[in-house]
Amino acid sequence: MPVIKGVKSESEKFAGAVNTYTIEALMQDGKALQSGTSHFLGQNFAKAFDVQFLDKDNSLSYVWATSWGVSTRLMGALIMSHSDDNGLVLPPKLAPIQVVIVPIYRGEEQLAQIDAKVEGIVSALKAKGISVKYDNTDNKRPGFKFADYELKGVPVRLVMGGRDLENNTIEVMRRDTLEKETRTCDGIVEYVEQLLEDIQNNIFEKARKFRDASIREVNSYEEFKEEIEKGGFIYAHWDGTAETEALIKEETKATIRCIPEDMEATPGVCMVTGKPSARRVLFARSY
Repeated sequence: MPVIKGVKSESEKFAGAVNTYTIEALMQDGKALQSGTSHFLGQNFAKAFDVQFLDKDNSLSYVWATSWGVSTRLMGALIMSHSDDNGLVLPPKLAPIQVVIVPIYRGEEQLAQIDAKVEGIVSALKAKGISVKYDNTDNKRPGFKFADYELKGVPVRLVMGGRDLENNTIEVMRRDTLEKETRTCDGIVEYVEQLLEDIQNNIFEKARKFRDASIREVNSYEEFKEEIEKGGFIYAHWDGTAETEALIKEETKATIRCIPEDMEATPGVCMVTGKPSARRVLFARSY
């Protein structure tokens, strides 16, 4: 999941912290999500709660503390960053099931033949460290299984039917693009292994391109008010005061997500007050 690293403004940082460092992600609906934070607490909380240690000079000193906030909200961020109307789209490296294989058959004899064929593929995939499920249960139709595994975000689906059995082929579908193709079973394990890497890279790049295309520079407050309605990140000058920050939040519901770490600090003038600004900061509406 692509994120922007930076420092929170005084108004947005954790209460009592010296500094709050954040990673900000952009969801598909154009809203920002604070995906994780690290707070440098200095000695503030140590002094408040009288937490001390013996230093190298054998003297009592107040501890220097940090607090890390990376939690289950990242799961929500993952879902909102990549998923579509068919359900979850999971990165292969995080998916509990990376490959599902579904047989389409007529009669128990044909199923037994497909079972025997698929057994070798399953074993070879597992030998590569790939988690795979062969779903030959007879209480659900193949179409239901297809929709169910798409909903669950399984990255790769393999389907083998009677004709595939005769032709030594198998249908491959990738969850990120829903593209299907029929391939020979020869070399299918290596192909799936590479496909999982491709899916991992593709969904990240798709999210990164969306985020980058959604970062826009503005120079006036009127332009800011128009652009913020479109969602995404707005890169604008701010005079550094809490009063201006509060005014922007009150009038537009946008907040300073962070002072970006990897973006160049170029002086300018505040879009609201016209006062000097040390650099642009990143605004967005957020969850």
